[in-house]
Amino acid sequence: MPDANAHPTIHIPGATSHVLPARGAREGALRYLGAGTGAPLVLLHTVRTQAEHFRNLIPLVADRFTVYALDLPGMGYSEIVPGASYEEPALRAGVERLLTELDLDDVTLLGESMGAVLALTTAAELPDRVRRVIAVNAYDFRGGIARSGLLARAVVAGVLAPGVGPVIAGVEPKAALRRILRGGLGDKSALHEDYLAELLQVGRRPGYPAVARGIYRNLPSLIAARSRYAAVKAPIHLVYGEKDWSRPSDRRANADLLPDAAFTQVPGAGHFIALERPGVLAGLVTAAA
Repeated sequence: MPDANAHPTIHIPGATSHVLPARGAREGALRYLGAGTGAPLVLLHTVRTQAEHFRNLIPLVADRFTVYALDLPGMGYSEIVPGASYEEPALRAGVERLLTELDLDDVTLLGESMGAVLALTTAAELPDRVRRVIAVNAYDFRGGIARSGLLARAVVAGVLAPGVGPVIAGVEPKAALRRILRGGLGDKSALHEDYLAELLQVGRRPGYPAVARGIYRNLPSLIAARSRYAAVKAPIHLVYGEKDWSRPSDRRANADLLPDAAFTQVPGAGHFIALERPGVLAGLVTAAA
C-alpha cells in the first residue's frame, strides 16, 4: 500500500485522494485525485512529477468533468514495488487499471510529456473506453529531459551510470531540481516553491531513487511506443509548447504519423504547459466537450 505516513502538502480545492488496491505482487496500489462532475477526464502527469502537477488545471474543468488525476506507478503517492518495471507497457498498465477498475467510459485522456505517450497508447489498447486524446508535449524523442540544459544532462547521465547511479538518484538538491524544472518552462515563475517542496518530499520516500532511475531509463520504451499511435481510433489533439524540449522535426514527425490529428502550438510555453498555461489546456478540453 502507499506509505501511510506520507501525505501531500498541496491541497486542490474540491479534490479528494483515493486509492486503487494493489493487484497481485507486481502491480502496487495506485493513488489518484478525484474532483468534479460530468464525463470522465483522466489526467496523466509528466516525468518526475505527480497528480498535483495539474493543481491549476483541475479547478478550471471540474464544473464540466469528473476529473481523475493519477499518480503513475511508483510515482507521487502510488505504491513503490521493489523490482517493478517503469517501461512504457508497465506504466500503461496502471492507466488501464484506472479505466477498467473504475469502469470509465467516454473518457477524455489528457497527458503531458510521458503522460501524453501513455494517453495515446492507452487509447490504442482501450478504444471502446476512450472518446478523445489530448497529447501535450509528447515525450517520445531522443534526449528527453536532458535537453533542459547542461545540469539536466549531467544529472541524468549520473543517475544512469553503473555503480554510482543509485547513489546519485538518491541525492536531489533543491537548487538542482529547481533549475532542471525551470528549464522546461517558458515562464520561469510558474514553478512555485510549494510545488517544488512537494516533489522533494516525494523524492524522499523509501525506494524512490530506484523509481527515478527506472523512469530516466525508460525513454527508449517511450520512443518505441510511437509505433502504437496509428492504432488510436479516437480523435487526437497534439499540443506543443513553442519552447518545448522537442524540436520542430520531432513535432512534424508526430504530425505526419497522425495526419488526422488537430495540432496546436502554444506561443511562449515550454514543456510544462499544465503549470504555466493551464487555461489553454482547459480551453482545449472544454471546447470539444
